[in-house]
Amino acid sequence: MQNRARVIVLGLLSLSLLLIPAIGRPAPQGEGQAPQGGQGGGQGGQNKPPAHPLAWAYAVPLEKPPAEPEDDGRVYHLPDTNAAFTLKQIRSNTDPVDWYPGDHPTMPNVVAHGDRPNGVQSCSFCHFPNGKGRPENGNLTGLSYDYIIQQLTDFKNGARRSFDPGKVNTSRMAGFAKGMSDEEMATVAKYFSSMKVTPWVKVVETENPPKVINVGGYFITAEGHDTEPIGNRLLEVPVDTEKTFMLRDPRSPFVAYVPPGTLKKGEMLVTKGGGDGKTVACAACHGEGLKGNGYFPPLAGRSASYLARQLYDFQHFSRTGPGSQLMQPIVEKLSEDDILAITAYLASLPPQ
Repeated sequence: MQNRARVIVLGLLSLSLLLIPAIGRPAPQGEGQAPQGGQGGGQGGQNKPPAHPLAWAYAVPLEKPPAEPEDDGRVYHLPDTNAAFTLKQIRSNTDPVDWYPGDHPTMPNVVAHGDRPNGVQSCSFCHFPNGKGRPENGNLTGLSYDYIIQQLTDFKNGARRSFDPGKVNTSRMAGFAKGMSDEEMATVAKYFSSMKVTPWVKVVETENPPKVINVGGYFITAEGHDTEPIGNRLLEVPVDTEKTFMLRDPRSPFVAYVPPGTLKKGEMLVTKGGGDGKTVACAACHGEGLKGNGYFPPLAGRSASYLARQLYDFQHFSRTGPGSQLMQPIVEKLSEDDILAITAYLASLPPQ
């Protein structure tokens, strides 16, 4: 299967040519607007937009995402299931495949198929039938009914946006939420809040992780065995490229590579607030073991990329729903390196 994954990746590369006042802070960026600022330059002294912020977390591609290989009618299989699907079936966002129907309750219609007349895509296409999703979206397992309802409401009301407008699936999620009825929201929240959280990402400290490529929202390991310096990044990639990227296997986990020493720094920030007043211990709100506390969601064992985006969005006032009044002063003084360390440590914790 790995050989087929290499063929797919090489094919893609060839096709691609390869509510607190904001005192002293910028207003949140609107969807479809380039981030403000950057150094002046170019003809007429026009400003050049800065690079995408926190590029390792938002994973906004610098070029148009590569086209997917054409479906040749081949039928694909995964271990421990009799299901078999073509690439065309696997890519359907209105009738997503379900490799392991025994892993979850029967999906309601809006979860399995969406609500096409109202512009709502199937929830299970992005988040998988088991709710785990991938780094470009949210893992819904372990979240409470009330928390999911609040997030859908925030998306619908414009209180939850991405600071980087290049993160287009955030605006798409807002569109889906606007098309959902209250009954559909309740159905979705009831379904996904029934899913128990289980381990999904392993954090590994290393100076030289595998070389990665951006496939339009998250990273996968590049062809071959080349490595690259980690720098000040966290690289979250599938353990098995073919299973995750091509076949959308909802059982295939992820690994997050981080610089040596990251977890120790993250532990200090998460458990003691850094010891210098930079922030506060996360357990004060998110509960013992960071496993959630009422309206405060669980943090342990979740995607580091996802968590980093949320901290950055709170910091830049792109999330303004209930809870933001508490989060914004907590994240105000965090540097990008702090965010990396905090989210790596949180992802390394056992979710149960």
